[in-house]
Amino acid sequence: MEPKIAVLPEPRGDLVSAVQAGGGVVEPVSKATRGLVLTEGLDGNTLETLLAEYPGIAWIQLPLAGVDQYEDLMQRYPDRQWTSGKGAFGQPVGEFALALILAVLRGVDAFARAQSWGSPQGTSLHGKRVVIVGAGGVGREILRLVSAFTEHITVVRAHPEPVPGAEKTVTDDGLDEALRDADVLVLAAPMTAETARLIDARRLALLRPEAFLVNIARGPMVDTGALVAALAEGRLAGAALDVTDPQPLPDGHPLWSEPRALITPHTGETPDMIRPLLAARVERNVRNLGTGFPLEGRVDVRAGY
Repeated sequence: MEPKIAVLPEPRGDLVSAVQAGGGVVEPVSKATRGLVLTEGLDGNTLETLLAEYPGIAWIQLPLAGVDQYEDLMQRYPDRQWTSGKGAFGQPVGEFALALILAVLRGVDAFARAQSWGSPQGTSLHGKRVVIVGAGGVGREILRLVSAFTEHITVVRAHPEPVPGAEKTVTDDGLDEALRDADVLVLAAPMTAETARLIDARRLALLRPEAFLVNIARGPMVDTGALVAALAEGRLAGAALDVTDPQPLPDGHPLWSEPRALITPHTGETPDMIRPLLAARVERNVRNLGTGFPLEGRVDVRAGY
């Protein structure tokens, strides 16, 4: 039987086509609805009302890789199958992470601010020790790309199963030791209660003054005040932040004028980049829902990602 799917809040054309290509039928929400495909813009209260009113909804496809804004709702409805874009957006975000790494190591941010000819500066990524926090689709893509420059890559993840291609795989308990040797620290983990302020003043102090921080995950994973202090005092060589806390970063914030900071407006992936990737995920999940195969991008409700 063709699964009946609602695309909300508006039936966006590419997602409607994806549902149909997967063998589903797009209809308004009813008691026959088996799945919801969300675009950005549906508020949590509306979603909760739908889940309460229509218990036949077995699957909810969330629009992004990060699911922290839905965490409370997922905890209240753990019996539903929640899927996200995790793993699907690794290519564009990993590409941008590499761009940020190279930019801060080679001093591109300083050159972009300069108004006169200056002295050469920068360091190569080749042979550097890189620590990647997170082993999902984004973290693994960063690992793949950075491996072209160095074999000294440590991946930090929740469990000890080795990540193929990494020189070392450590759990969260090994993060502190990994930071002491890092030339580049890349944050690519999901935002959860456990990763909030993961990089605080204490952990920033573990990094050497020659080290660089790159955050393409979520802003609250870093203690912004502690980072501002570390950069201003020269205790960190530089930081590239595609995400900030607060976000958007307000005008006049010290990070804007910090010469060691490179700020980008959460552009690791753009809508044009991720739309075809999300549509492909939706098509496969509709097909899997109809045939009983496991869904892609399942969210571990207990873990929060």
